[in-house]
Amino acid sequence: MCERCNYRKFMEDVGIRPTEHRLAVLQVLGNAPHPMTAQEVFRALQAERAINRVTVYRALESLVEGGVVDKMSAGDRSFRYGLAPNEHHPQHAHFYCRLCGAMACLPPESLPPAFQNGVPSIVPGIVEKYEIRLDGICHHCRQRDA
Repeated sequence: MCERCNYRKFMEDVGIRPTEHRLAVLQVLGNAPHPMTAQEVFRALQAERAINRVTVYRALESLVEGGVVDKMSAGDRSFRYGLAPNEHHPQHAHFYCRLCGAMACLPPESLPPAFQNGVPSIVPGIVEKYEIRLDGICHHCRQRDA
């Protein structure tokens, strides 16, 4: 769990009731070094508590709707989940390996210069969310195939 984040407060600030399962989902995502699939979240929770798949999906959806969790598209038509940008976790890009399906967080400074200080002023409206994903082949897959 991110020691700097108060997950209960994140939920309360957006009007989401901080249930035991929602808090557990946030803790799993906060501990993860990369965005996770719903199945990965389910497996991580199932290892430590009795929980069903539907509960995990519902918790994820309510957290996404509240803006506490981001739902990111992956190159394989699936979705990954991670903490939404907040005061302790800045917006950042992701790298998706098209061979093994791994998705990795990139450092915030990897964003294009125009996005490093927020969204460019040339956008003709108010941007509520943006995603930058780079697709390719990760180092592990490149070494394996070499």
